[in-house]
Amino acid sequence: MSTPARKRLMRDFKRLQQDPPAGISGAPQDNNIMLWNAVIFGPDDTPWDGGTFKLILQFAEDYPNKPPTVRFVSRMFHPNIYADGSICLDILQNQWSPIYDVAAILTSIQVHINL
Repeated sequence: MSTPARKRLMRDFKRLQQDPPAGISGAPQDNNIMLWNAVIFGPDDTPWDGGTFKLILQFAEDYPNKPPTVRFVSRMFHPNIYADGSICLDILQNQWSPIYDVAAILTSIQVHINL
């Protein structure tokens, strides 16, 4: 069944494959466009240099009108990342906008936590 959320996620995936931001990778899990695995790679010359940080993004049928649930699977020690891996980031809460796509979400996380 193709819903507006699923169509949008297919566009997001295609865009992410064609023009991936530096240090970021993401794709749907096992034929489930609503559940994604993502990776943010630690940039050179930072405390996270060489690190590989895994995340899960769970989308609901109201995407892009509502943000996905995003959490780190990799253990992270950061003031804006809770013990369960969830992230305190304004665009994932009260500053969400439907203009954000998966690449923008991951880039914002990368920048926000200085990865």
